[in-house]
Amino acid sequence: MLQKIKENVSKVMIDKEKEIELMIIALLSEGHVLLEDVPGTGKTTMAKCFSKSIDGTFNRLQFTPDTLPSDIVGQEYFDMKTSDFKVRKGPVFNNILLIDEINRAVPRTQSALLELMEEKHVTLGGVTYHLPNPFCVIATQNPFDSIGTFPLPDAQLDRFLLTIKQGYPSPEKEKAMLRRFRSSNPMEFIESVISTESILMLKKQVKKVIVSEVIEDYLMDIVQKTRQHDYVETGVSPRGSLAYIRAIQSRAFLYERDYCTPDDVKTLAMPLLAHRIRLNVEGEVKTSKETIIEEILDNTPVPVESV
Repeated sequence: MLQKIKENVSKVMIDKEKEIELMIIALLSEGHVLLEDVPGTGKTTMAKCFSKSIDGTFNRLQFTPDTLPSDIVGQEYFDMKTSDFKVRKGPVFNNILLIDEINRAVPRTQSALLELMEEKHVTLGGVTYHLPNPFCVIATQNPFDSIGTFPLPDAQLDRFLLTIKQGYPSPEKEKAMLRRFRSSNPMEFIESVISTESILMLKKQVKKVIVSEVIEDYLMDIVQKTRQHDYVETGVSPRGSLAYIRAIQSRAFLYERDYCTPDDVKTLAMPLLAHRIRLNVEGEVKTSKETIIEEILDNTPVPVESV
């Protein structure tokens, strides 16, 4: 079933197998995805293709500076006909919520996402409403230096399981893309290939994947070094450690293993950890988050014991 998702999205997206795998890992890990890159690199197309592959409910929000929290979660209103208060649920009450250009909304609107992304429920009029299961936020954002954008707060970044940067395709792959889209839009022919019930079943199996103590120690060694680095002001949080464990279990399951390996830990380090650290003033000048994660991986001994 998971292979069908990869094949389905690949009908539209060319040479994006690694990115599609990360999206599937986030879905199995009950996490959210942040697609970050310059405009026009296929972030929204990737999100829409992935969403269409799942037989669940879907909605899309375009964030702008005047987007309000009620535009996301809904609101309580007074019904004149019944002389009573009622609740109008917002677009967040879907299995997949695509938020386009998430960093164009003001901090007041960004704060509305904190509860629903972490706790999977929304409070309206003093009543708590649970979101559908599965629930996943797929957000796109342009680089922070783009005109009209607001940096996402650390608390919200920490709620994204993975950050995916697609980058520009090679000339050969871009030429293949031009040919694929020349006569029609292949996204019109994308159909769902997996049900929400199947996803829930797979998520239960993922939790049974074994994480040995050797792998736990290796993972925690990496996390600790993000907190001790000279150029890092704030390292990976305990929430990030929990997300790391869930993600390596999902990757092992995706590769048809019932145990995790050091390769799972290393492969997911960059997309899972880089957005969770904050550099100090000296670090901002001398290095980057990605360089620090690479340095930590190079300086952390890989376990060789049998797992």
